Amino acid sequence: MRPDGIRTESGFPEVSNCSYPPTPRKTSLNGQSSANGNSHANGSKQPSNPSTYYGHNREEVTRILIQSLHELGYTSSAAQLSSESGFELETSGVATFRSAVLGGRWVEAERILIQSFQNAGSQPDQKPPPEETLVLAADAEKNEMLFYLRQQKFLELLEERDLAAALGVLRQELTPLQFDVDRLHALSSLLMCPTELLHDQAGWDGPVSASRERLLGKLSKSISPSVMIPQHRLAILLDHVKSTQINNCLYHNTAESPSLYSDHMCDRNDFPLEVGVDLTDHSDEVWYCEFSHDGSKLVTAGKDQKVLIYDTADFSVIHKLMDHEKGVAFASWSPDDTKLITCSQDNKARVWNVENGRCLLTINHHRQPVTAGAWAADGESFVIASLDSESQLRHWSIRGQSLYTWKSGYRVQDCAVSADGRRLVAADTEAKIHVYNLLTYEEDYCLPLPSKPTSVAISQDSRHILINLAEGEIQLVDMETTAVIRRFKGQKQGEFVIRSTFGGAAENFIVSGSEDSKVYIWHKENGSLVETLDGHIAGCVNSISWNPANPGMFASAGDDNTVRIWSRNCNRPRPGPAPRSRVPSNGVTQTSALRTTTFPS
Repeated sequence: MRPDGIRTESGFPEVSNCSYPPTPRKTSLNGQSSANGNSHANGSKQPSNPSTYYGHNREEVTRILIQSLHELGYTSSAAQLSSESGFELETSGVATFRSAVLGGRWVEAERILIQSFQNAGSQPDQKPPPEETLVLAADAEKNEMLFYLRQQKFLELLEERDLAAALGVLRQELTPLQFDVDRLHALSSLLMCPTELLHDQAGWDGPVSASRERLLGKLSKSISPSVMIPQHRLAILLDHVKSTQINNCLYHNTAESPSLYSDHMCDRNDFPLEVGVDLTDHSDEVWYCEFSHDGSKLVTAGKDQKVLIYDTADFSVIHKLMDHEKGVAFASWSPDDTKLITCSQDNKARVWNVENGRCLLTINHHRQPVTAGAWAADGESFVIASLDSESQLRHWSIRGQSLYTWKSGYRVQDCAVSADGRRLVAADTEAKIHVYNLLTYEEDYCLPLPSKPTSVAISQDSRHILINLAEGEIQLVDMETTAVIRRFKGQKQGEFVIRSTFGGAAENFIVSGSEDSKVYIWHKENGSLVETLDGHIAGCVNSISWNPANPGMFASAGDDNTVRIWSRNCNRPRPGPAPRSRVPSNGVTQTSALRTTTFPS
């Protein structure tokens, strides 16, 4: 059992449910050797050939292989390798400790742990027998490790509904440690939790055996790897190898994992760099485009007040939604793609039935342009953003009921809801990002920015925010820490709304429009500019959308009245020049000879 649901940073890592049977032991173990891996810290006999393995420590390689064979289920092979090499997976002290934890023998596990800390500060002639000790990491904390052990015991007693014993552990064993008081309070609240809710509240997601494996994985971080190799070490190393290959491959556009048999490199010719289709059904600037989640449809919207829905099989127009009275700057598909929100400069938002093209709901509440909409994860409600500073952000039900209005006083240019449904991100026109808990409506934090944000997007794993700044920079921000992970530069921006987004099969790319009529594509992990494409004939490229179901296709919407569909190895003639125009970034709308623009009020 693990209390991940108690919102703590010290939750157990996800590991598979596997333990290691003892391997044949050929020599006595002292368990106290150097932790640098160069002096046979596992106490096994010196092999006849002490040379390295292609520059790698021979003992480390062999012991990792023994561990991996156990995890793969090849127990006999692991024992044979240990016997033949003379290297053992772990000391007898580690084996005893492992067995105690996995078997729920908490008194024995604590005894070994306490003796190990005592031994760490004792003189050599005072060391207890090696089978009763562990080699601890330099930063190991006794109270922290004891807390995790006793917490496991407490949670298992709750699972058994032995509340008296659980209360005794809480008061007499956990509380005296004075470790992580907030977590202790959360654990105490579980005593009153009904049985049917205990699993969710405590983060219980599997049998006791799996929970104890996660506990062991957590404790192993405080034990020297010289005697207890971190779990799944070979798999972790192979993940690093694959990640490095992907990061070094500029055109990696597949969700499939690279093979370990050979070095990996994707072919540029398989990347969507050519215009396959030009959509010319708009009569003015196209301000927005977005593929449906299943990739079967594409919605476009623009200054001509039109909202068009295309079938991506042949890019025929399925519906023309014509009810808005001014330009439409945004559209958003519901999670199941059955409904669509459109947001317009006529100060209205509309919800449409995608199957028949009928308007289901009109939000006629705002006194300024509606700039964006975002669906809740269940598709039963949505958030509307507006430049109306009196009602800039409001949560609505699908039946048109106002569920919540956030505190007024600023204007919102764009908003997005994370895929997990937990957070709402709103881009303030005053150079700030507001991040709210969509479940409680409370603001988690407000992030100041160097210039006005024109768009925000959230990665599918709900970990990162992509912020397009008016000063011509795109920032990738960690949603939890607010740290700027990467900056992308090169595109032109300053006056108008330009949107950027995640793209590619595994969101390996950052793609953005630009005021110089081009499309810019960067590698998300290494920040390299992959391609600069001559996107449209004139004016800005306002919006980009990558097909979620087809990594070889993305769309761009521009001021030349066209939407272009980019794909692999396609060559089609491009249309001639079209009139220029543009989408306002924020403020009160004014019209010029070139395009509609906006100035702060």
